Amino acid sequence: MFVIARPTPAIDSIASTTQRTSNTTVTPLKQSKAIQSPFWFGGAASCLATFVSHPFDLTKVRLQTLKVDNISAWSEFKLLSPARMFKTMWSISRTEGISALYNGLSASLLRQGTYSTIRFGLYDQFKWSVAGDQKPTVRQLLFCSTMAGILGGAFGNPSDVVNVRMQNDGQLPPNQRRNYKNVMDGLVRICREEGPRVLFRGLGSSTHRAVLITVSQMTSYDLFKQTLLDKFHFYDGLMTHFASSLLAGLVATTVCSPLDVVKTRIMSAHLHDGRNPVKIMIHMIKTEGFGSLFRGWMPAFVRLGPHTIVTFIVLEQLKEWHKTYKSSQSS
Repeated sequence: MFVIARPTPAIDSIASTTQRTSNTTVTPLKQSKAIQSPFWFGGAASCLATFVSHPFDLTKVRLQTLKVDNISAWSEFKLLSPARMFKTMWSISRTEGISALYNGLSASLLRQGTYSTIRFGLYDQFKWSVAGDQKPTVRQLLFCSTMAGILGGAFGNPSDVVNVRMQNDGQLPPNQRRNYKNVMDGLVRICREEGPRVLFRGLGSSTHRAVLITVSQMTSYDLFKQTLLDKFHFYDGLMTHFASSLLAGLVATTVCSPLDVVKTRIMSAHLHDGRNPVKIMIHMIKTEGFGSLFRGWMPAFVRLGPHTIVTFIVLEQLKEWHKTYKSSQSS
């Protein structure tokens, strides 16, 4: 006689658990997407950095528009020295007042609000389009920065013309000064007195410079940052952002200096002689020496270095805050 044993509660529990497990649909884990920053972050960071860098930018313009014929190599080198830069700043503040170091600030802020917003915004948008969440290649970075520089330089040219003129006004004879009250007054008077086409004077050299500075500044920043993170095992924090932006500022200043000098000469002129930037460069080398293309390099670096550092540190912080805010909203 066979006795059939009843299933124990433990076996019942295991069986029911197995049945429930087999009937349960496993939901795949959701992959987290990278959060894209707002378009205007770069322009906001650049506008904030302008308050730090504007006096050096004004000094750079004054030195670049200083015309000296048949200057010696040693004299040219002295024009590039930090002592000459600070001497020029001291001279401006003593003869024109400390507030003169901020002449053209409104035009500079408008320029950053257009030029830098478009450059940084489009650069991030293009990177997102070509690479998505993946790490972009050097070729992709070069393409993105070139396209962003072309568009940023074109849109920022009118305010740049007013900016250069307001900064250079103080060293002109009184009868040649334009005395723009602010950037809007400058834009209106240029259109009324000289025609709207003057707002696009120097567009070629300005666009070329915008391409060079976007490529040399943004691409080099990303490459320096990636190198420090991957090869030197830096932490993605303030020190990495500081070192990367300092090196990017050094590269950008050296690459852009010749076109920056030519652009300043064209925009500050009362009458444009129609020569293209290459012919102006050749003429400057023949009459003023090769060093004239790098005149104002030191104030340009002292201006672009802090400007680049502040811009990228503020931009990285804004991105971090935005990322934290978005993550807290989704959780």
